Amino acid sequence: MSDFATRLIVDASLCMLAACSLLTWLLILYKGCAYWRLASENRRFTALFWSAAERDPSGMPSSPSHASECPKARVTRAGFAAWSGTAPAETALFNAEFVAWDRHELLDRFLNQQIQRERRALERGLTLLASIASTAPFIGLFGTVFGIIHALHAVAVGSASGIEGVAGPVGQALTATGIGIAVAIPAALAYNLFVRRVHVSIADLEDYAADLVNVAQRNGFRAATSAERAEVLT
Repeated sequence: MSDFATRLIVDASLCMLAACSLLTWLLILYKGCAYWRLASENRRFTALFWSAAERDPSGMPSSPSHASECPKARVTRAGFAAWSGTAPAETALFNAEFVAWDRHELLDRFLNQQIQRERRALERGLTLLASIASTAPFIGLFGTVFGIIHALHAVAVGSASGIEGVAGPVGQALTATGIGIAVAIPAALAYNLFVRRVHVSIADLEDYAADLVNVAQRNGFRAATSAERAEVLT
């Protein structure tokens, strides 16, 4: 293999590692800010919702701040759609054959479907972090191998002699492995941290959904008023 080809492979490996590093830090900043914002909005929405429930303990509280797009707001709207019969996929069946449905199962199904949608949204981008964490060291090692081949080829053709002539090129080649590891470490740490954050968020949504079901059971799955139906659909 020519010197030009080996140098090209080493340089390409380093460029790929630089791109992976940039992408990793962009994902870390984006996902970190997104998780923090969603957690803050969830806390605010929960406080407003249960405050409304305490003011009207006799019925289902209407969901506050319907413009909110936090996960708990979307789960709440899915719950309202289920027990009010306004869910698009279920409207006709709800009205015509509701006796064939168990209200508890219907509500559970809608809430679980929405929670799974939230899980997929929260996990978006994590596969890329995991891929970078697992492949970056090998990309660096790939560049190192060809860098060493280039150094040994220089010795073979006599353009470099002795340990001094080999140490420099080999040291430069090993730098690629070090860079690959340096890229992989933050990606792996961020992936583990974000996966933990997703698990905590989903567990919180499941607890919240269970509370919604309990409130619905306590009120006998009372159908929503026309005003509440309008709010659900907005």
